[in-house]
Amino acid sequence: MSWHRTSRKYHKWLMLFVGLQFVIWSISGTYMVILDIDYIHGDTLVTDKQISLKSGQVNYSMAKLYIEYPKAKNVELTNMLDTAVYRFKDSENKYLLSADTGKSLLPLSEADAVKVAKYLYEDANVAISQVSLISENPPFELSARHLPVWRIDFDDFASPSFYISVNSGELVTKRHTYWRLFDWMFSFHVMDYVEEDPSNKLLLLVSIFALIASLFGVVLTYFRVLKPKKRRAV
Repeated sequence: MSWHRTSRKYHKWLMLFVGLQFVIWSISGTYMVILDIDYIHGDTLVTDKQISLKSGQVNYSMAKLYIEYPKAKNVELTNMLDTAVYRFKDSENKYLLSADTGKSLLPLSEADAVKVAKYLYEDANVAISQVSLISENPPFELSARHLPVWRIDFDDFASPSFYISVNSGELVTKRHTYWRLFDWMFSFHVMDYVEEDPSNKLLLLVSIFALIASLFGVVLTYFRVLKPKKRRAV
């Protein structure tokens, strides 16, 4: 058996099988490494407003909340649009109450969703290009667990979108063109085009073939480069 011929044969055919994926790995990996991950995650799109609540804003006490909602858990007193609110849930539902009156603020209306989005967006002067309610069949970039949501599209660079939960009034995720492209790059990089899960059999199989092809390439390097040098040295 000739190791030279065997390595050349199997290296050629294996690279025909995995060569395209090598190119995809290179392109997608380069894209994901070059771009700043904080920008990709859209962190720069959200303004960090640290606002302290005042006692006068809370006229609906926590004790009264537990009387009216005895199964409430994970109760959070927080701020929404400069207004004190309670967020909590029970075994079945999520709640958003005014901390002033105890009135439910759900389901979140379109007008309030737009206010929340503009309040959180880093430039309040940017116009809204489109608003849509998503209650089923979410796009690729949105997990179904967040439904229903309001999608708020901004008329700004890279077409940013904020997804505001109808059931909590919270910003559940944000996307822009470069993040959407990042999602596609990641799915092609890990070879899972639906769940984007790196722990999949296709990626494992191709990686094994790529490793074997690389080992045969090392053997070919020896016969093509190192061995001729040794002969010339003699």
